[in-house]
Amino acid sequence: MFSKRTNWRLEPNELTRISRERLRLGLPLADLTESNPTQCGFRYDATTVFAALHQPDALEYTPDPRGPLTARQAVIDYYSERGAEVDASQIFLTASTSEAYSFVFKLLANPGEEILTPQPSYPLFDFLARLNDVRCAPYPLTYEERWSIDQPAFATRAALKPKAAVVVHPNNPTGSFVHPAEAGFLVEQCRKHSMALIADEVFGDYVHPGKQDRRAPSFAAENGPLVFTLSGLSKVSALPQMKCSWIVVSGPPDRREQALARLEVIADTYLSVSAPVACGLAGLLAMRHSLQPQIIERIAANLRCLAGFFGPDSAVNRFEAEGGWNAVLRVPAIRSDEAWAIRLLCEDGILVHPGHFYDFAQEGCLVVSLIPPTPVFEEGIRKLAARIRQDVGG
Repeated sequence: MFSKRTNWRLEPNELTRISRERLRLGLPLADLTESNPTQCGFRYDATTVFAALHQPDALEYTPDPRGPLTARQAVIDYYSERGAEVDASQIFLTASTSEAYSFVFKLLANPGEEILTPQPSYPLFDFLARLNDVRCAPYPLTYEERWSIDQPAFATRAALKPKAAVVVHPNNPTGSFVHPAEAGFLVEQCRKHSMALIADEVFGDYVHPGKQDRRAPSFAAENGPLVFTLSGLSKVSALPQMKCSWIVVSGPPDRREQALARLEVIADTYLSVSAPVACGLAGLLAMRHSLQPQIIERIAANLRCLAGFFGPDSAVNRFEAEGGWNAVLRVPAIRSDEAWAIRLLCEDGILVHPGHFYDFAQEGCLVVSLIPPTPVFEEGIRKLAARIRQDVGG
């Protein structure tokens, strides 16, 4: 009686089952996958949060498919700080970035049509595509001193006329920004093959120390092809519980206007954004100025921790990254990534993500979050390093 689009395996995977059992038994667990900022010890100004939500306008229901103008003005100000000038008419508020993807997929693709998505990347895309009756066609990222788009492979896939290409800027979990030359290539391919570009910039403000020159401009300022730039409070202000994101539509005027008109109908059908959050968006977005420095400092401290444990001659090293909240560790491929993760969890009480969770093509990849409290992170990495030294004999 259920649809094929929800025909998933619903039983917990082995890592989830073991970690739940450890918690049930009261055994120690160092969770190096924790990426919920509200659980990582950052200082939130509760007074500011509650003041932002205490808006008299929220008592009136005056629905606007794009979201209240005052809220969209706050998004305009955010992009202005990043050097991208956008107009209120280009912006749609959504309840989450996932919903933003869903709106754009509905707008662009008929059932069964393809969207290009990066590999490796976050596994959410497959779920979102399936729920919207479209298919993901992966294009590879390759590593040579840094992660970059495999341009010949991308061009081959683009020639098959997918409806759009997703680019994550910086990518999750590789932490690689789209460099200017890559951005030019993407724009050219999208124009050549009449594809839209969907740019996910949720981690765009989190540049790693010493990498400030690697950050490319926001795609919100790009007007070559039709572009949908996504971001939101979850990462920008470390407020995932406030459930507010946005789409910025840019591109050639004729296509942009058609997209805006159709998106308005989609957004008007759902009207999913909460009035208190939308009315308080300016204040909630302003919280990024106090929260982002805390997160960036935490990321820097945890990166220093990794550098201290894993030197040039270590059996473990880190793939170079430029931004975001994750680090990808390269470990000896004497067993599968899944087997490494299970061994670390069972023997040492350390929870990491195996590379296959993010669809890495090669074995020997473990993914850790960079935002857990540094004492927790350092203890977990110390045990991980000891386990790998013991297992590989050095």
